[in-house]
Amino acid sequence: SCKLFFSNDPVKIVTAKGQYMYDENGRRYLDCINNVAHVGHCHPDIVKAAHEQNQLLNTNSRYLHDNLVDYAERLSKTLPAKLCIFYFLNSGSEANDLALRLARHYTKHEDVLVLDHAYHGHLTSLIDISPYKFRNLEGQKEWVHVAPVPDTYRGLYREDHEDSATAYANEVKNIIEQAHMRGRKIAAFFVESLPSVGGQIIPPAGYFQKVAEHVHKAGGVFIADEIQVGFGRVGKHFWAFQLQGEDFIPDIVTMGKPIGNGHPIACVATTKEIAEAFAATGVEYFNTFGGNPVSCAIGLAVLDVIEKEHLQAHATEVGNFLMKLLKEQKIKHPIIGDVRGSGLFIGVDLVKDQAERTPATAEAEYLVTRLKEEYILLSTDGPGRNVLKFKPPMCFSMEDAKFVVDTIDKLLT
Repeated sequence: SCKLFFSNDPVKIVTAKGQYMYDENGRRYLDCINNVAHVGHCHPDIVKAAHEQNQLLNTNSRYLHDNLVDYAERLSKTLPAKLCIFYFLNSGSEANDLALRLARHYTKHEDVLVLDHAYHGHLTSLIDISPYKFRNLEGQKEWVHVAPVPDTYRGLYREDHEDSATAYANEVKNIIEQAHMRGRKIAAFFVESLPSVGGQIIPPAGYFQKVAEHVHKAGGVFIADEIQVGFGRVGKHFWAFQLQGEDFIPDIVTMGKPIGNGHPIACVATTKEIAEAFAATGVEYFNTFGGNPVSCAIGLAVLDVIEKEHLQAHATEVGNFLMKLLKEQKIKHPIIGDVRGSGLFIGVDLVKDQAERTPATAEAEYLVTRLKEEYILLSTDGPGRNVLKFKPPMCFSMEDAKFVVDTIDKLLT
């Protein structure tokens, strides 16, 4: 039930370093897919931190350990002050499942608002709030409400709309009102800070603030899923939700993937009020491996590397350069309908027709297959599987960007 990358001619990877992966014949591939090996594959500092702590102790978090406190403190410095309670877990799916429980205990409501095409994880609770999955399974549950993706390229309200942020937020408001008419009560608005499976979408600034207003008024909380896009990937900010403006603070933030550079760690950050409501149930939350000393040592090492190697500034610089090169290609090749992104999170929307914006699905598939033959690993996403999805390790360089775009240019030509 798991499909390999490039299934017609799969790649066997045996080693990796930085932004490069090597197959069994020693051939080097440039990795543009991997947002898990965040600071680079097999980064020596991360490997060292894991090894050194493994030699001392690895146990659960029912014992006191400095790593746990140190790590929570370090993470708290990257977030708004009110997000000061941390739960450590093993995967993004676990984090999102816990966020859902926290929201329901705090609000005493059940229903969840999500964006169309969203994907939030593979647990049963999360398949239920992931239109990307449930549309092909049992369908939509009564307690789930789906809002349009705030996509200003091919969505309901486009780049020529005078105020797309308000227009998309009003769609959420209308859905809440309709739910209330049916006696439903909203627990949470659950959203990826930058919808990735939805097609590398950059929501219009101000959209989250306006949605949060409607959700809070309905007694719900705002959950920002940063599992794909956190930890400086967007460049100018550490967290992608901060692209919306300094006045926006979610009630719950979930983290995974890049947090451990390939080691299974995840985290939920929330407010004291929400955490206290959860604790008041009297049913403790315990996670065998969450917050263990080795995981926390690795998490600390990842934060150290991001800081030491100035990877946030690097993501801005290289991301801007990559976007510039891709926009030059857009002028040259009419198949490129849109180039959008922030830092090293970029989508290239391929279209059959510039006016109709019809997804060029087969062409996108052909392009990533041909890129693989040129030793570049890139994937597609979006409802039409037509969006080239750039989310490489953060050490991705200017030379890498030029190499990829030159190769795309050659193949499109």
